[in-house]
Amino acid sequence: MKGFRHWRWHLDEVYVKINGEMHYLWRAVDHEGEVLESYVTKTRDKGAALRFMRKALKRHGRAEAIVTDGLKSYPAAMRELGNEARREVGRHANNRAENSHLPFRRRERAMQRFRQMQSLQKFVSVHGSIYNHFNQERHLVDRQTYKLRRSAALAEWQNLMA
Repeated sequence: MKGFRHWRWHLDEVYVKINGEMHYLWRAVDHEGEVLESYVTKTRDKGAALRFMRKALKRHGRAEAIVTDGLKSYPAAMRELGNEARREVGRHANNRAENSHLPFRRRERAMQRFRQMQSLQKFVSVHGSIYNHFNQERHLVDRQTYKLRRSAALAEWQNLMA
């Protein structure tokens, strides 16, 4: 994955309440909608953005372009990392990252929220990889191909769980 250079990343953060206290879930999503990295912090500042970006860059290598929203922490962290020239900001440019929060929110409601920051971090890292495995982008393929891919993913999942 590190050799795949023409990736476009979408970075975003979302509020998550844990025991009535606000925490922030930072997420990196690639141009295909797959969740690359998730990170939970108590703050939404330059330090948190820097830790998140370092973690993502270390694990996935550099991206050609990084799309963010207007949060001032992103350019400050990117300036320190030396990749501020790769940043893109637009009104609807970051919709892919915003939409990646929806399956997480649905699951969060079903679980009746989180109680600890550690359990949230563990959940989002596992949820992201499982969601990537089963997300087949139904709108891009015909029904037969979709059903074949879905059954293959389910068979692979059952192999892993056996």
